[in-house]
Amino acid sequence: MKHFPHIILASASPRRVELLRDMGVHFTVVPSRVEEVEGGHLRPEETAVTNACRKALAVAKDHPRALVIGADTVVALGRRLFGKPRDRRHAARMLAALSGKTHEVVTAVCLAGARFEVFDERTLVTFRRLTTRAIAAYLDRVHVLDKAGAYAIQEHGDALVLRISGSFTNVVGLPVERLRGALKKR
Repeated sequence: MKHFPHIILASASPRRVELLRDMGVHFTVVPSRVEEVEGGHLRPEETAVTNACRKALAVAKDHPRALVIGADTVVALGRRLFGKPRDRRHAARMLAALSGKTHEVVTAVCLAGARFEVFDERTLVTFRRLTTRAIAAYLDRVHVLDKAGAYAIQEHGDALVLRISGSFTNVVGLPVERLRGALKKR
């Protein structure tokens, strides 16, 4: 990976921090304080791209010599978006809605610096059929209120997930394979 004067991750997500650190990237964290759009008339990938770019650009304006990485992950069942749950009951309803179905996880990444680049990665995730008891047990084990779709595949995800098609790290919150390639080209 080439050397950049300064790389900033515009996210306080511990999962993104860990994934970027595991890539061997040296960076600082400057969380973006922009409010995320929640979809509405936008397709899932448009929502993720809009949020990732808003985050990266908000931080980049204060750090013009840095390469700023903004990212956003959305969970979608068709056009229905599953954001971060408001509370445990909301999380349980989300997991029940995803039970036995295949949904899409889209993570968009925006690289703002001397050159601007944006891409999104999609992964299909199929959930097992979940009972009310299985959902309650999962919610007892995993804190999900800061996670899109009310689950974390890397935290006891085997209790929920039957199979995935695509990037595992994308579901965690950062498509490492695509990001590594994008950084190598810079």
